[in-house]
Amino acid sequence: MPRKKTRFERFLSLNQHRKRWGAKKHVGPVDFAALKARLIDGGEVVQTRGSEKSLDLHLANLRREFSAQPELVFYHAKLIVLLRREFEVKETFAQFRALWEAEAEFLVRHLNLRWLVSAADSFADHDPDPAVRASATLVSVLVNTVKIYETERVLADPPPAPISPSSIDQVQQELVPLFSGLSCFTIGTDDTWRNTRWRMDGLMERPPVGLILKTVFDRLQEEDTAFHRLKLLHQRERTGWWSPEGE
Repeated sequence: MPRKKTRFERFLSLNQHRKRWGAKKHVGPVDFAALKARLIDGGEVVQTRGSEKSLDLHLANLRREFSAQPELVFYHAKLIVLLRREFEVKETFAQFRALWEAEAEFLVRHLNLRWLVSAADSFADHDPDPAVRASATLVSVLVNTVKIYETERVLADPPPAPISPSSIDQVQQELVPLFSGLSCFTIGTDDTWRNTRWRMDGLMERPPVGLILKTVFDRLQEEDTAFHRLKLLHQRERTGWWSPEGE
């Protein structure tokens, strides 16, 4: 695994400085209420992939990703870009945290999983509180683990077959080994994720990162993930790991 560059090495990197050029004009006082009320007219929505060296070009491309959405969600994304390009990190993170402290409920309603994880990564990288950093890292680990195995599933040729009733019976009747002492989740009755959720509940109660964690966890139960697919097959209500509807 390559070594992460030190802060001093990044400071000496011309490329890092080039990626921050022009950042000053993208920061300044903002009115959250006004940004929430104003929708972005950016034409067709196009999700960005990768990063342009030019900050102006990168933000222009990124703005199209939020077309027809409130301006505030693009402002949130812009702060994340500035943090990743290490522009006045202390001041930028203070603006980022102030945004989340003021508008957490609005942000979790409007941000997709991609940007909720990016928000959590920013807290993990820059928040001075170790507990906040740990909770934020949990968000990334949770979603990126799902991303890895769902990628393998999408790329499988032929694609994975649906779970058969006989396979469900097998894991309910016997221990089916995986690796290193782990065994398959007992579909229908297993309390593993219920207990894990109970351990996470305390972290979910700490704003604003706790709200990000809860929102991400709940969405993973509803999107087409293994969590959702196994949830549909789970029979024992008292070992359910998902939030009650409407909570």
